Amino acid sequence: MIVVTGATGNVGRHVVTDVAAAGHPVRAVTRNPAAAPPAPGAQVVEANPADPATMEGALDGATALFLNYSAVRDATPRLLELARKQGVRRVVLLSSAAIEREPGAPANPIAQLHRALEEAVEESGLEWTFLRPDMFAVNTVRFWGAQIRDHGVVRAAYGDAALAPIDERDVAAVAAAALTDPSGRHTGQRYLLTGPEALTQRRMVELIGAALGRPLRFEELTREQAVAEMAGLGVPEPVAQGLLTMHEGFTREPMPVAEPTRLITGKPAHTFEQWARLHASDFTADTTAA
Repeated sequence: MIVVTGATGNVGRHVVTDVAAAGHPVRAVTRNPAAAPPAPGAQVVEANPADPATMEGALDGATALFLNYSAVRDATPRLLELARKQGVRRVVLLSSAAIEREPGAPANPIAQLHRALEEAVEESGLEWTFLRPDMFAVNTVRFWGAQIRDHGVVRAAYGDAALAPIDERDVAAVAAAALTDPSGRHTGQRYLLTGPEALTQRRMVELIGAALGRPLRFEELTREQAVAEMAGLGVPEPVAQGLLTMHEGFTREPMPVAEPTRLITGKPAHTFEQWARLHASDFTADTTAA
């Protein structure tokens, strides 16, 4: 039995469907069962991974665990301890590529958080695999969605930053492979995951516009303006500064493209253009408003 935390999230829902489609028993753990993805053969369990006391039933008979910090939060060490006691042998952690850019003692708060998570997993006594995705394509919905819906413009800093956004389906496919492969070849591996091509933010906006069938405009902001814009989305200033420092660096040298997705899944990673076409409705006007 494979247990998936964050089963209604951007990555977790695809992990559930991929594991189930491969014929493996899977439990989708969620605080909101009604939002669980439709996956024939998957069990949906109502529990809160951030409160490990609610997870005993979900972990009963489990051998592997997909760990998503957004679902578990600061309860990660306690959940890992419970998982080990209940017979779980393998954990696949959704980490971050920020660690790759700041080895050792990272200063970036995103890297600090995920390095602490990795250390907790390393100390758990479980077999482990770390997934370190770089920019998620779906982040464009969070940061740009409202601007595109309301104004047809994206206001951001470093429009020439060349990033390699990854489709959440590809992260999930690698996770499913690591959770189900009996060979053990993924144990102890740290996989950097990116999309298949580096694109400037300006080009990404163009591709979203093409998916929508209407032109969009990119408006360059100063770094200070971008921090203020991100604060309006609830991004703490240290996190915003860390992201912008990364973007500034990628104006000089594009984000490196990593190969593990294709090598592990046997399929090419989805392009940002493919992702944008699939998610075009996420950027359309809100017709539900009165």
